[in-house]
Amino acid sequence: MNYCSFSSSKIFLLGFFCALCQCSSQRVIPDRRPPDRRALQVAIARKCAVVVSSQKDLHPWLRKGFSRENAPKDGQAGTASPVTADGYLLTADHVIHQYKNRYIHVVYGTGSQLRIAQARVVWRAPSSDLALLHAPIATPFFYHFSSPDRPIAEGTSIFHGGLSTGLSPLYGSLNDTIPSQNFFSPPQRFRMDIPLVPGDSGGPILDNNARLIGVNSSVEFLVPMETPIFTESHGVRPNVRHILKTIERDRRR
Repeated sequence: MNYCSFSSSKIFLLGFFCALCQCSSQRVIPDRRPPDRRALQVAIARKCAVVVSSQKDLHPWLRKGFSRENAPKDGQAGTASPVTADGYLLTADHVIHQYKNRYIHVVYGTGSQLRIAQARVVWRAPSSDLALLHAPIATPFFYHFSSPDRPIAEGTSIFHGGLSTGLSPLYGSLNDTIPSQNFFSPPQRFRMDIPLVPGDSGGPILDNNARLIGVNSSVEFLVPMETPIFTESHGVRPNVRHILKTIERDRRR
């Protein structure tokens, strides 16, 4: 039986090299540059809402300019993040979790280019608060994911596209480092210092180049003496490769 062997000096050099590589891989530098006006314009062009309702047709609501009096009485709404040009969208699972025996409507676009279509659930991960939808409409303005091969450092500047409070020049930063991914990496929850409100859930969380990091999930408040004080919000980064592979399989189906 043959075994590979190293001399002690080679073992030392190999260990030193591995330690050096490990240290360099863990040194992640945050990009603290604020988003520029172009990144905000990119996000505005990709606005997308999700409405879950027993009402089958929302076009009368669209024609009334989404007036409050014409809104679906049982509507549950949030934000979605288009990730392809052919109608695939990410959102938070809690936005659509009551979709059984109801309709999921996607509202995409701005101004005269607004479109409404019914969507179906392609994939859900309730434990990670993620859902992938498909609507039979063109979504030519969509988000490209930030690279899954690179970690995103704590302190990196971000902004978000939630329809209630997002899409503004205000920005925040990550409170966690998001690790790089392989195909088997689980979705990653992370913290950020941007306050969220109902309606922001499922909205895109973006770096300063408007690349998609993850989606809005939840917000935490401290409530001493009945006065809520914002502490932090949470987002979820999906496994990018898994999402893209799921979309490919769904297209073939």
